[in-house]
Amino acid sequence: MSNKFQQTGVLDRLNKASSAEEIFALLGVDYDPKIVNVARLHILKRMGQHLAKEQFAGVAEGEVVARCKAMLEQAYADFVASSPIDQRVFKVLKDAVAEPKKPAAFVPLNTLK
Repeated sequence: MSNKFQQTGVLDRLNKASSAEEIFALLGVDYDPKIVNVARLHILKRMGQHLAKEQFAGVAEGEVVARCKAMLEQAYADFVASSPIDQRVFKVLKDAVAEPKKPAAFVPLNTLK
């Protein structure tokens, strides 16, 4: 296992990363810069959703690295296969296709007292 992960822990290093490219490099995941330039926030959000479901307490660092790498690879693959619009990771994109809300009933001003 790489010494850089043993010094501070991969989760700490990921948390301190300042770019998507840095996260890909930390985990050793190859990527197409064109895809990352278009979908970086979506990929990271999807990875975060996967991470939120994980329990890492008591897990060996090598296993944590492997699981994080797999989550990033899966999140990236989602956006290689389809667009951010298709994946709808963010609320604003989900709301755009949600059932339209019924407009409030119109009440003419002259009926109010």
